[in-house]
Amino acid sequence: MLEFINFYLVPGLVLGCIYTLGAIGVSLLFGILRFAHFAHGDMMTLGAYLALLVIGLTGWPAIAAIPAAMLGTAVVALVIDRVSYRPFRSSPTIIIVIASFGIALMVRSAIQFTWGLEIESYRTGIHRPMVFFDSLRISGNHIQIVLTTIVLVGAVHYLLSRTKIGKAMRAMSDDPDLARITGIATERVITWTWIIGAGLAAAAGVFVGMDTQVNTFMGWNLLLPVFAAAILGGIGRPYGAIAGGMVIGIAEELSTYPWIGTAPLLSPGYKTGVAFGIMVILLIWRPSGLFRGRVF
Repeated sequence: MLEFINFYLVPGLVLGCIYTLGAIGVSLLFGILRFAHFAHGDMMTLGAYLALLVIGLTGWPAIAAIPAAMLGTAVVALVIDRVSYRPFRSSPTIIIVIASFGIALMVRSAIQFTWGLEIESYRTGIHRPMVFFDSLRISGNHIQIVLTTIVLVGAVHYLLSRTKIGKAMRAMSDDPDLARITGIATERVITWTWIIGAGLAAAAGVFVGMDTQVNTFMGWNLLLPVFAAAILGGIGRPYGAIAGGMVIGIAEELSTYPWIGTAPLLSPGYKTGVAFGIMVILLIWRPSGLFRGRVF
């Protein structure tokens, strides 16, 4: 039982935290701007490398570099929106979607040009896990990831439910035209949407680096599971993204558990396929997702 918790359940929760933060950003951006942002994964990568820069300059632990990474990624996202997306606000959605693919390539290339193609790591030396009840072993990084995710999700909940800008974001997500008529500053709402979405993406990227390593394709490789989590919860529904991220993350890890015999049920190489399979099944059974999001 403890082996199941140590090597499958806890890593599933950590992976679910990463997917949750990425999926919330995807859902917010889709709900407000009405397009699938395919550069979101590379914004996660950018956040991870900005944290690497901060760690190299200051010697801080990775968890302390998250605010700087979130701020830097949000600034880059705002610049990208003003230069590349804002001119196409009134254009057909497919134009902005294709533009987001181009932005993904440019962001990734800029990261590769700046930091190179080598795999990087936040950690040096040997880090022993924390031991509870003699046999329960949990990495300190995993505890930090879960606790920080709870704080960030709580902050998003407070912003959406208690603040004026959060209520304006919900109103614009429900009906953009009505929001404009009622005097809501839609561009201000869009600005905050980019700040929140990019900031959460950066935090998710840093968590990936804390859990494994940092490479220039990490965000692109996470894009499908993040979208699967957003669709599972209901695209455009931030609260659904939380549930979707946890379900996808835990399902991916549990798919490799030896449920029958001693061999893994599925090879770890098929984890992304599990996310894709769950997404396809849900689109067939319940296209609106668990929280009744928007239907394509």
